[in-house]
Amino acid sequence: MDRLNGSARLMIVSDLDHTMVDHHDSENLSLLRFNALWEANYRHDSLLVFSTGRSPTLYKQLRKEKPMLTPDITIMSVGTEITYGTSMVPDDGWVEILNQKWDKNLVTEEASKFSELTLQSETEQRPHKVSFYVEKAKAREITKALSRSLEERGLDVKIIYSGGMDLDILPQGAGKGQALAYLLKKFKNEGKLPTNTLVCGDSGNDAELFSIPEVYGVMVSNAQEELLQWHAENAKNNPNIIHATERCAAGIIQAIGHFRLGPNTSPRDVTDLSDCKLENVNPGHEVVKFYLFYERWRRAEVEHSELHMEKLKAVCYPSGVFVHPSGVEQSLHDFVNAMGRCYGDKQGKPFRVWVDRVAPAQIGPETWLVKFDKWELSGEERQCCLTTVILSSKEVNVSDGVTWLHVHQTWLNGSGAKDHSA
Repeated sequence: MDRLNGSARLMIVSDLDHTMVDHHDSENLSLLRFNALWEANYRHDSLLVFSTGRSPTLYKQLRKEKPMLTPDITIMSVGTEITYGTSMVPDDGWVEILNQKWDKNLVTEEASKFSELTLQSETEQRPHKVSFYVEKAKAREITKALSRSLEERGLDVKIIYSGGMDLDILPQGAGKGQALAYLLKKFKNEGKLPTNTLVCGDSGNDAELFSIPEVYGVMVSNAQEELLQWHAENAKNNPNIIHATERCAAGIIQAIGHFRLGPNTSPRDVTDLSDCKLENVNPGHEVVKFYLFYERWRRAEVEHSELHMEKLKAVCYPSGVFVHPSGVEQSLHDFVNAMGRCYGDKQGKPFRVWVDRVAPAQIGPETWLVKFDKWELSGEERQCCLTTVILSSKEVNVSDGVTWLHVHQTWLNGSGAKDHSA
């Protein structure tokens, strides 16, 4: 919440499974396209919020499986848990609100009387969420009967059915929509209400997000019947909600363009990165562009031309230093030479590079210190370098507008102990 001094230019609030993350996309291309767009154009002045039905345990598992960015805020367990930052600090105020008229033991006791309900795994049972599986054909009947039963016990609860199988019982004040409303009220009280908010979802437990006034919404093209039905009954004539023609993260990118919320061309969609220039110097854009070229070079997706290496050397300060995670120092020009020798070494292989948490700070009139996490995925192996670079725009003869002065990398938590060249 404190990362930005003022209001966010854009706050994206997105469900994860089958919305931000496409489980049918083995290459994770739509997710990687969104990652590049966000880090290049939005991270520095906008907020990314993940709103998921997953518990913290399953959320962290998904982060290990997919090339996901680090959100500023995480809403988990169908809106019953709100945490902030990389440390995932819980929001105690939200916990107090949810404690009202809620008794988890009573909920479990009443639900156990319905043989049609199958309790989900222990990791999915949270302080303010009790979760079951139920057959789709019986869901509506069971929901009504269970709701009456709990009401008779004096509980004020909400029952959400989603995904064609998941039934979650929450406090009445909980849910993805209420969690977002709580956050927006909190931002407003601090004088930091986002200029625009875009909510993104695919299933029934996302419906509440689209009910929040004055937000834009996108139902991705692969949205489930339950959400499309809710939209038809409740928001058919709302011009601020669209049903995208693109799947998952690609649908989110489409919505950014549709509502004109900011740039919507991902650097990954630009064939010739040398043409990918901005009017003003944007350190995040420069970092994303460089590491995307690095990926394409090693995958042999760009021409094997010495001209490319000469262009890279031209944007590197002649006496600039590159510090490898192993601690070995070399000149930036030597680093470029080493990179040149790696051409095509990942051709035809599942190799991807992305950056996360790009944080630029202007340390001089024309100089930026940029910190970020640089991730490499090679087959099943993932490794991350905490990276710091210094960029300058003083060298006016450089066509790209910036000069790389210094690069320093260290392994994240000892990952990637293997010493990879370049």
